[in-house]
Order: sequence, then structure tokens, then C-alpha cells
Amino acid sequence: MPKSKDRPSDDRDSCQPASPQHGPGDRASSATNYQGVKYGELVVLGYNGHLPQGNKGRRRSKYVLYKRPQANGVKPFRKHVVKNPHSSKAIQDSSQHSVTYTLSRNQAVIVEYKQDPDTDMFQIGRSSEDPIDFVVMDTIPGHMRTDSDTISQSTISRFACRILVDRNPPYTARIFAAGFDSGKNIFLGEKAVKWYKGEEIDGLTTNGVFIMQPQGGFNASSKTGVWREISVGGAVYALRESRSTPHKSNQILDEDNILHDGTLIDLCGATLLWRSALGLITSPSEHEFEHLIEELNAGRPQCPVGLMTLVLPKKGTLGINDKQPFVYLKCGHVHGQHQWGQTKGGGDERTCPLCLSVGPFVKLKMGCELSLYVDNEHPTHCFSPCGHMASEHTCRYWAQVPVPHGCQGFHAICPFCATPLDADPGYMKLIFQDHTD
Repeated sequence: MPKSKDRPSDDRDSCQPASPQHGPGDRASSATNYQGVKYGELVVLGYNGHLPQGNKGRRRSKYVLYKRPQANGVKPFRKHVVKNPHSSKAIQDSSQHSVTYTLSRNQAVIVEYKQDPDTDMFQIGRSSEDPIDFVVMDTIPGHMRTDSDTISQSTISRFACRILVDRNPPYTARIFAAGFDSGKNIFLGEKAVKWYKGEEIDGLTTNGVFIMQPQGGFNASSKTGVWREISVGGAVYALRESRSTPHKSNQILDEDNILHDGTLIDLCGATLLWRSALGLITSPSEHEFEHLIEELNAGRPQCPVGLMTLVLPKKGTLGINDKQPFVYLKCGHVHGQHQWGQTKGGGDERTCPLCLSVGPFVKLKMGCELSLYVDNEHPTHCFSPCGHMASEHTCRYWAQVPVPHGCQGFHAICPFCATPLDADPGYMKLIFQDHTD
């Protein structure tokens, strides 16, 4: 994600609530909030409630899915084999949705889709073209955002995936790889991974669409699940040997493409969290979260060196100045900014004046994107090495989640800034010198 030159990375974290999901002139106006039915939210990991350059139009850190005034979902209804797909009526008809599977230079299978009055469709991808509802760019980890302004070559597909939601309760959401372009077509070229067996045809996108379902729901007792790949037709497969390997793995027949509260979606460059409207009820509201912080501040935590009262920030780190809390990541002791204990080399290592542990000394920042919390407890812990604060169970959960990195690797990240976490456990209990009156 490009970095704004006048908004330097995380040092100016802000927890201002995201603006409404649709900006002026966006084709999906406030009328999209049809009958007040909210399906859920898609939250991009790593942005803590706002993009570096601000949430604008369809490009933002969070997208809210509402019931549409009219259904726009589609479903397959017939397929046929053609020699020249680009001259096919289904491809040329701008009102006809279709998926083309190219088998060879002179043969392709076209699956035609028809309108589905029972579903709403939402599309996600890198393209800013009209069919994309949620424009998603590559996520630059927080610790690297001062080093790079732009992404030279993205690995996110222009039309990455689509989500279909039932318009009737319980509003089940399902994910499919690939999205329809401006001509309402999906093309899988000759080199794409696809298979044709009997009456069945399906395929995978180049870098794949992965999902991970948490075990036990999205709550304080959640455990990480297994990453799977989703096909264009919505089937579930084990991961390929590498992200772009031209061979599919085994289909997982006892799993499906339904999004559950807490499902992670990885688009090879950005990872999204799905929160259902029902699941969000258990997350803290803005008011509840501010009250939790006020309760911690009521203890009047002190800096043991400067003896000033520290103030935990409700909205990031702006305007706190000398009251801004810092933490020694080796031991968890919270201080104000001070010069004691600096090493001779002037590096990041500092000596804690309370326990003499030597380690990084970093500014504490509030984890503000409340949809990422698994409970509504006090923010008493922080991720290491970034210093973003959250509840203990929230830190514990995200520290165990392996998020795809590049085309082959996985690593745990801070969900608020996408910085890779330090070795086990990846988070630290904060030790305040409070209630000293």
C-alpha cells in the first residue's frame, strides 16, 4: 500500500473511526444499506482502521457488506465447448456473465451464468474498474512503510475473488476465486490450473485465493485452522506445493467455501478478515473500548524514572507527548520517554532501570481496529516488536496465526500493522507502576 509522504508510518497512528464505506459519487450509495441488513465486514490486516493516505471511495481498510436494493448474484446454468471463445455470443454479450476455461488453442469450455434473485455478489481485487466493490492493494508491513512508497509489481489479481451472500437469513456468505471483469467475463488461460472431468470443470487462479477457518469460532478460546485454497467454482483444496505450482492438490470434500466469523482470506499480497454481523456483537464498541482505556488510566500509571503520570492513548499516539507510554519489550515494564540506559552504540537496545533487562524500548500504540479483537477485555498486552496494544486473548490468538508471506512462507504478524512478530510468544504483558497514590 503506498505511503503518504506527509503521514509517516505508525508513529502517527490514529484511531479515528473509519468513514462511511461509500464516498461521494460511488455507485453504491447509502441506499446500499437496504432495509438496515448488514451482512458483515471485510477488514484488511495491517492498517489499524485507516490507510496511510486515508480511506477513499472503494479503496479503504475496511469494507462493510450490506444487503443490496436488488439482487445482483449469479449462478451457473449451462456450459458448452467452443473453438474460438472470443467470438462466442456468451463472451460478446455484455449482459451475460460467463467463465471461460481455455483447454487448448482451438478449444475452450464456456460456463454461462444466470441471475440469481436469492444472492448478492461482492467482488474484491486490485482493479479500480467498476465491477470491483472493494479495491485492495498490497500490504506493506508497518516496519517497512518508511522505506517504500509504492509497490513495483503486485501479486494480487485485478479481479481476485467474489463473495455471494444469501439475501435471506441466516445470510450465509460463500467465497469463490476470481471475479468478473467489466465485460462480465472470467478467463482462465491455457496455462491456468484447470481440470475437465465428465460434466465437471473447475480451475484455480494463478496465485490462488486462500482461506483459513479458525477452530471454535472467533473468540477468546479460538485456535488457528488450516489454510486451504478455493477454486473458481467454490470447491476447497489443499494448498499446492508452492503458490503458483501448475498442478492442483487434493480436494477436501468435507469442507466448504462458507465464510464463518473470523475466516481469513489471503489474496497473495493482502490478507482480509471476515467478521459476520452476528459475530461483531461480541467485539467492543468504540464507547466500550474508550471506557476500558479510561479504567486503566484511572490507575494513574507512573514513569519510574521521570515520575510523571502516563496516559494511555485512546486514539493512537497523537498529542500525548511527554505522557506517552513506552515499554521495554524484554521485560514489559512501562515507562515514559527517558534517556537512561542507552547503550554505547546508540542502537535500539536499552537497559530497563527496574530490572536491568536489556532489550528494545518502543512506543506503545493502541490497536484501534476493534473488529480484530476476539474479546472485549482491557488492552493489557502488546505485540512485539511493534508495540500495538490489545487484550491478552487477542494478542495470544494472532501470535499463533501463520499468515501467508510471499508465495511460499508463513509467519505471524501484528494484525494492526502487519509487522512480523518476534519469536515465541510474539507478545508481552505490560507491567504498569500504577495505583501509587
